[in-house]
Amino acid sequence: MKQGIHPDYHKITVVMTDGTKYDTFSTWGKEGEVLQLDVDPKTHPAWVGGVNLRKTGQMEKFQNKFGAFAAAAAKGAPKKEAAAAQPKKKEAAPKKEEAKAEKKAEE
Repeated sequence: MKQGIHPDYHKITVVMTDGTKYDTFSTWGKEGEVLQLDVDPKTHPAWVGGVNLRKTGQMEKFQNKFGAFAAAAAKGAPKKEAAAAQPKKKEAAPKKEEAKAEKKAEE
């Protein structure tokens, strides 16, 4: 390993936003310095589950762009169900088969 090209890895103290402290090793600052965090995993919405896509505008953007596709699919679905609910064609087919079977039996 080359000498003199790597940063100094030393012990520092990290202070969270709620005041808790812990010691860790880092290349930040100098030995024994204190790193005061403005945002940490205990308070930032990205880590605590507070990110709401509606607040970012991305969901509205998606709905505005593709909302018409969902509406068209919803309007088309009842028509298919209504057509399937009418069993007229299905009833006609067995009658024809029965009629053919009766003709064969008569012959």
